[in-house]
Amino acid sequence: MAANRVGRRQGRGGSPGRSPAARRPQPPARSPGLQRRPARVTVKYNRRELQRRLDTEQWIDGRLEELYRGREGEMPDEVNIDDLLELETDEERAQKLQGILQSCTADTEDFIRELLAQLKGLPKQQVLQRPSPEDPNPPPP
Repeated sequence: MAANRVGRRQGRGGSPGRSPAARRPQPPARSPGLQRRPARVTVKYNRRELQRRLDTEQWIDGRLEELYRGREGEMPDEVNIDDLLELETDEERAQKLQGILQSCTADTEDFIRELLAQLKGLPKQQVLQRPSPEDPNPPPP
């Protein structure tokens, strides 16, 4: 019976007499003065907020493609989320969006209403960006 087990191991490409652990490469020996670094690095920015912003941007792109289907040349270059977030009220944001989408012949009311709902609680990108070392005027915290 034991011979069958050894035979199976040999059939898997192992050599007889060597355990699977012996085939693994050994990690380099550490010098006694070095300490192991933690496996996780703390992220300064909230990953959920970054993901939410990305999802909103992708949603905008998809909806604009639907609204301007067949008339892609008339599509606005961008809908800047930060410009919208700087405005005080949803009415101001809706007016700005209507101005951006004035060339659209499709009904934009649902798009505007849904976008305004998605913008609630979304932080401005300035808050999410790390200042670059070359930037002499980093955004305020």
